[in-house]
Amino acid sequence: MKKYDSVLFDLDGTLTDSGPGITKSVAQAFNRMGMEPPCQKELNLFVGPPLASSFARYGMNPTQVDEAIRLFRQRYTTVGKFENIPYDGVQHLLSRLQTAGYRLFVATSKPENVAIEVLQHFKLDGYFEKICGASLDHSRETKEAVLEYLKQQCHLGKAIMIGDTQFDVNGAKEHGIPCIGVTWGYGNEKSMRDAGAVAIASTMDELYRLIDQEADAALSSRTS
Repeated sequence: MKKYDSVLFDLDGTLTDSGPGITKSVAQAFNRMGMEPPCQKELNLFVGPPLASSFARYGMNPTQVDEAIRLFRQRYTTVGKFENIPYDGVQHLLSRLQTAGYRLFVATSKPENVAIEVLQHFKLDGYFEKICGASLDHSRETKEAVLEYLKQQCHLGKAIMIGDTQFDVNGAKEHGIPCIGVTWGYGNEKSMRDAGAVAIASTMDELYRLIDQEADAALSSRTS
C-alpha cells in the first residue's frame, strides 16, 4: 500500500545552500541603512525565517523593515540568488522519491517567483508538482501561511514536511503535518526536536529511509 501521498520541502537550507547569497545581501542592507551588520553567526539566522521578522529583531520599525527588505532584494534578486548550490545528493533523492510514487512540493518563505527561478536554474523544478512561496506584499510570508496557500491550491492527501529549522516544524504542526528535520542546513537540531520534529536526518539516504519509516508509523496509527 502506498505510503505518504506528498512530501513537502523547504528550500533554503534543505534543498539548496543559499546562505552565502542571503547573508551577503542582508549585510549590504544593514550597511546601506548606516547600521553595523550582525556577526556571521547571527547573519546565518536570516536563512529560512521571513525577512520581516528577522530584521525586526534588530529594533527596526515597520518602515525601516520595509526599507531593509528593499535593499536586500536589490542585491539578492540580481546576484545573491545565484550564490547558491544544491546540497550533494538532492537530485538523486528527488528522483528516488518521484520514482517511488510520491508527489513532491516546495513550501518556502522565500518569494515564490525567486524560488521558482532558483529551482529552474538548477534544473530541479521539474520534480515538483507545485512550488509555493511568499508573496511580495507580505500577505503570505510565514511557513504557516505558505502551507495554507499550498493546501488551497492542491489536495495533498497524507503529507510530511522536510525542513532545517523549527519554523518548518512549527508551521507544519499548525496544519497537522509531521515534519522531519535535516541537519545540513541552518537550523538547530535541539530546536527542531523541541518543536516536535518526528525525526532528524543527517544524510539524504537517511532522509529517504525516514520518510518511508515515518510514513509506515503514521499510516499504522491512523488505521489502528
